[in-house]
Amino acid sequence: MAYSRKKVSRRVMRHIRLRKKMSGTTERPRLAVFRSNQHIYAQLIDDSAGHTLVAASTLDPDLKDQASGDGKIDGATAVGTSIAQKAKDAGVERVVFDRGGYAYHGRVKALAEAAREVGLEF
Repeated sequence: MAYSRKKVSRRVMRHIRLRKKMSGTTERPRLAVFRSNQHIYAQLIDDSAGHTLVAASTLDPDLKDQASGDGKIDGATAVGTSIAQKAKDAGVERVVFDRGGYAYHGRVKALAEAAREVGLEF
């Protein structure tokens, strides 16, 4: 139990350290990623205005069918594609990638690469 709390607190500290250096603007919002044990969430956040522009997760009704049973990497890929498409519809081409203190590996990497394939630049 103590190890899992320590692991979470270390991730939060890494995230705080990253957030000191990056911020989302209106021209270039922050693509924030949160990863739970079963799901993955992505948001485009404008920190200067303090609001979320678009969001996608494996809990979305249209993505829930794609993500279930195929594995977590496939769900992350679907979320990356969805968030990039929603961003393009909102007129956003370039973002700042906030990995949330997680290693750029596995589901986080799959989400980022899927977003890049659709045309999001970061």
